Amino acid sequence: MALAFDEFGRPFVIIKEQDQKVRLRGLDAQKANIASGMAVSRILRTSLGPKGMDKMLQSPDGDVTTTNDGATILEQMDVDNQIAKLLVELSRSQDYEIGDGTTGVVVLAGALLEQAQKLLERGVHPIRVAEGYETASRIAVENLEKIAQRFDFGVNNIEPLVQTCMTTLSSKIVNRCKRSLAEISVKAVLAVADLDRKDVNLDLIKVEGKVGGKLEDTELIYGILVDKEMSHPQMPKQIEDAKIAILTCPFEPPKPKTKHKMDIDTVEKFQTLRKQEQQYFNNMVQKCKGVGATLVICQWGFDDEANHLLMHRDLPAVRWVGGVELELIAIATGGRIVPRFEELTPEKLGKAGLVREKAFGTTKDRMLYVEHCANSRAVTIFIRGGNKMMVEETKRSIHDALCVARNLIRNNSIVYGGGSSEISCSISVEAAADRYPGS
Repeated sequence: MALAFDEFGRPFVIIKEQDQKVRLRGLDAQKANIASGMAVSRILRTSLGPKGMDKMLQSPDGDVTTTNDGATILEQMDVDNQIAKLLVELSRSQDYEIGDGTTGVVVLAGALLEQAQKLLERGVHPIRVAEGYETASRIAVENLEKIAQRFDFGVNNIEPLVQTCMTTLSSKIVNRCKRSLAEISVKAVLAVADLDRKDVNLDLIKVEGKVGGKLEDTELIYGILVDKEMSHPQMPKQIEDAKIAILTCPFEPPKPKTKHKMDIDTVEKFQTLRKQEQQYFNNMVQKCKGVGATLVICQWGFDDEANHLLMHRDLPAVRWVGGVELELIAIATGGRIVPRFEELTPEKLGKAGLVREKAFGTTKDRMLYVEHCANSRAVTIFIRGGNKMMVEETKRSIHDALCVARNLIRNNSIVYGGGSSEISCSISVEAAADRYPGS
């Protein structure tokens, strides 16, 4: 390899044996592209269906992911080829739009490419092949709509939804608990669904996991679960009929916006400063108590003095709660997020029937349950599992089941599985092929 310059002084590289390199054209290029697509499809083929195996993937950082989910496998794979990247995009769009069937679409695409290669070798033009596939797709969709069956479901009749979600979970590692997990998924979706508009906001369903216990301990909580504990160990662990102040302002004295320097050279000055700080804390706690709050949930932390004062004034508090969790708590309890203590009013307090702290195992892990909320449209699925891999894979499986339940609420028609609907489509496409000359 040598570096040369053209007449304008721009550098270009001369590569040895450049004249011997040949660009792939025509059928050879198509075959190379098909081979790369089929290679990706072949990797996922073994993880399809109830007898499918899980894949173990290791990231460059050394993190190991064990999963059966097609979208996750392709997301973790380091793919360079452009055609293979198209299949990754295909799986990702299936995950975004439908939520399930991410492995199946890639395997089907690989099988279609394999059949297309045979047609190309016979001399059929690629555009003719693509047109044929589009026509076959249209006929297959029409046939599916013809054989689809609609079913009625309601809040009291959830069995059809549960059966369909069980089908989704059959191919996952959690299939031994598929009945209970399917029921949890359906109840969670119906809790947040607007059945009149046939709309489901999955953002209102929070999926939380904690290592420990067993898969059967997974539960649905009609409320919000926060992976935090009370800020002081002597605060009450259970609060009934809680009125919650949701704050995004810290429990600390205000800081000047400009650069400043303070010299304290006597004990009296220090005592004055300390009294002033204590006065700030007293005013903040008094504002919360004055509007009738019985629990404070704060996005930021507060120091030991504020914590001590809150405990002495019988005002339980939780600190360092994330922004997303604050929003969910606000939605569930019907409260408003308050950015300044001055804006705190009784109308902005959230209401919950029960707020309790629960400990797990012997590790002193504690979590906060906010239950019996004013607006019960926010729910939490709390997953337990023997190790982190199990919890993460259960989260992915639950996501698929939630998406299936959501899709059924939007459109309550199903086709039967076990390959029967695929065979039906195959027969209808084959019958239609006789009507098209040259096919």
